Amino acid sequence: MGLTNKKEKQLRKMPIIQNVIRKSKDGRFLIHKVVITTIRPMAYYKAIMDNTVVVDEEDIDKSLADYFDKNPTPDVEVKTGAEI
Repeated sequence: MGLTNKKEKQLRKMPIIQNVIRKSKDGRFLIHKVVITTIRPMAYYKAIMDNTVVVDEEDIDKSLADYFDKNPTPDVEVKTGAEI
């Protein structure tokens, strides 16, 4: 049983996901690398770039300050790898 034309067309539009799993050279770690490849026409990205909004760094700093004033972060103790 093969795929329908509609399903094949749908699958061609999906991103290509590649997984690579290997051990580190010293054998202490497992390295899991995921590559997601999407293919879009340049017109798609040109349309995005033409509709971008320029944000000044000053605006970002003010927005962050306003956000953290309204949403204070809880006191969290951060431990490094040596302390864990």
